[in-house]
Amino acid sequence: MADFKEKRAAKAAEKQKAQAAAERNGSQPHHGAASRSPAPDNPANAGEKAKSRFIKTRQQGKQTIKITARNAEKTVKSTAQGAVKTKEAARAAAQGTVKSKDAARAAAKGTVKTAEKGIKTAQTTSKAAIKTTEQTAKAAKAAAKTSVKTAQKAAQATKATAKATAYAVKVAVKATLAAIKAIIAGTKALIAAIMAGGWIAVAVILIICLIGLLVGSVFGIFFSGEDSGNGMTMQTVVREINADYDSRLDEIIGGTSHDVLEMSGSRAVWKEVLAVYSVKTTTDPDNPQEVATMDDNKKQLLKDIFWEMNEISFRTESKTETQITESDDGHGNIVETGTTVTQTYLYITVSHKTAGEMADKYGFNEEQRQQLSELLAEENNSLWSAVLYGITIGDGEIVTVALSQVGNAGGEPYWSWYGFDGRVEWCACFVSWCADQCGYIDSGVIPKFAGCVNGSQWFKDRGQWQDGSFTPEAGQIIFFDWEGDGETDHVGIVERCENGIVYTVEGNSGDACRQRSYPVGSSSIYGYGIPAY
Repeated sequence: MADFKEKRAAKAAEKQKAQAAAERNGSQPHHGAASRSPAPDNPANAGEKAKSRFIKTRQQGKQTIKITARNAEKTVKSTAQGAVKTKEAARAAAQGTVKSKDAARAAAKGTVKTAEKGIKTAQTTSKAAIKTTEQTAKAAKAAAKTSVKTAQKAAQATKATAKATAYAVKVAVKATLAAIKAIIAGTKALIAAIMAGGWIAVAVILIICLIGLLVGSVFGIFFSGEDSGNGMTMQTVVREINADYDSRLDEIIGGTSHDVLEMSGSRAVWKEVLAVYSVKTTTDPDNPQEVATMDDNKKQLLKDIFWEMNEISFRTESKTETQITESDDGHGNIVETGTTVTQTYLYITVSHKTAGEMADKYGFNEEQRQQLSELLAEENNSLWSAVLYGITIGDGEIVTVALSQVGNAGGEPYWSWYGFDGRVEWCACFVSWCADQCGYIDSGVIPKFAGCVNGSQWFKDRGQWQDGSFTPEAGQIIFFDWEGDGETDHVGIVERCENGIVYTVEGNSGDACRQRSYPVGSSSIYGYGIPAY
């Protein structure tokens, strides 16, 4: 449209020029139909008319430019509106387009070419803005995806960190508990370090805070092996309860008339008794107490739980039997004689409840059961040994096993493990069973033996023997000579040796596993086997 108008304006201008020339030359051009023209004027009038016509032509040119500018403006508006509809983010580009419109108006005042360049520039700018917006949107989308992935990775990392932290806390707890004795024994040194200041003091304070938290929890039981100032420790209380248990057995045996004693059953493992005591005492809704220290009140609580978990029952039965005796008839012949005898049998049965059964009895909730499980985890066995028996060294492992069996009666699990079908004198079977639990038989540290003579000879043959005057250590094997005939007839395990007294754990002592004690160098002690732990 614009080109047509320009051509028409150009034609009109050429026609005017031709007419002006004709007037000057006195003739008129013919273009198709005849044109009417006024009579020729003088040269002066002709110049004025030509000038007037030229001005009119210029005005028409300007009008054409204005029309072109308006069309350009419409194009710009259409382009800007399309950009806005295409992407909302192109608003910024639309503003740039408006500026381009202003530039187009300014250019339109000059030349049509400048206006066209402005329009093209606006279109280019608009397209560039749209592309930029699309690229921005794509970049935003990619960034969003990256952010989601980063968030997911962060969440996974957080979970992993939480697990690692929980594990680290457990490790820290175990490490701290394992160092309890050193920490308590070095209290003065710790105070001095705190007074001195520095990072050591900070570390010590953190450890003390951690210990403070542990002491008030169920894990405080692992601190109870130390004397809190009243002369009581968990070890002394456990020994007292064990003595009470043995006294009850002795009362039954001594107070009941019988000819034959048969005992059976087993007692609750001490670590289970203490675990139940720890959870019940620290989480008591009416009177919660810490279990790191011991006093008369807590001792009574522990005794009550012990006897709720352990029960001793007994009964007697008379049996008439025929006993065969052999004698010499005086002529070198052996004569068997049958005699009918009525005997009274005393049957003692030891039974116990497990930690799980006690949790049911006391109505422990899920959290309490979880705490009970944590305390009884196998990884805490060394901590239990330290609390119960003061054992922290490797060769004390057999002592820990032996002490865990104290109270078991009848010997059935030991002699049946060895391979016997019926009851035998089982003291050596007990020692062998304890050694096997520690892997000492497989490793050749202690032999598997059912006879005391064979056991003592094994150690003598290897140069691992000491006589009865020797002062032993925990974990060594003690052999006895009750009859004083120079031959061993009983065996046990040395628990410890303190102040000239040898403390032992023995199987088949009154047909039960019991703790005993003897002066160093006692005439009843035959000698000691010294395992190469």
